[in-house]
Amino acid sequence: MDFENLDDAGLVARTQAGEPRAFDELMRRFAPRIYGLVYNMTSNHEDTGDLLQEIFAKAYRSIGGFRGQSSFYTWLYTIAINITINFLKKRNRQPKISLNDLAPSAFKEDTLTELSAGTDPVKETDLAELQVRLNEAMQKLSEEHRTVVTLFDIQGLPHKEIGKILGISEGTVRSRLHYAHKQLQIYLREFRPN
Repeated sequence: MDFENLDDAGLVARTQAGEPRAFDELMRRFAPRIYGLVYNMTSNHEDTGDLLQEIFAKAYRSIGGFRGQSSFYTWLYTIAINITINFLKKRNRQPKISLNDLAPSAFKEDTLTELSAGTDPVKETDLAELQVRLNEAMQKLSEEHRTVVTLFDIQGLPHKEIGKILGISEGTVRSRLHYAHKQLQIYLREFRPN
């Protein structure tokens, strides 16, 4: 069976019918986005890899209860957010930032376009420093604020979808984003690239 040609709903139905290869295709489709989501909340590749396995294991165990009242994507993101927030609460410590943990794709490229234009070594250094500062600033936000920033600014989800994933109103999403953006501006105020 060629699962690549099935849409998400078809893959879910096949998985529920007992075809684990259909779930493998769902993992292939969603792993990069879920990885980016979790990494931007944890800032640690090792933790992200572990959480990704936990997220997909829980999704596989729970897929029998998925009734299609939301998209599979929304359902999976909800699992990912809940597991990641629980992990962050258990960790209960400020993460250590390592330059080795920074990935160039950790933030949306268009956010950094102005700095990255050209191959000027000074601009490249500024870009690397900005990535470090953004990462540090993100980790200073509360889990709920970091979550909405990650979903909106990094993952590019619309307010409505974020509200569905988190079980909150669009107004609450907008409010949290507004507050988080103000906090990030404060944390990044000192950074002025050349």
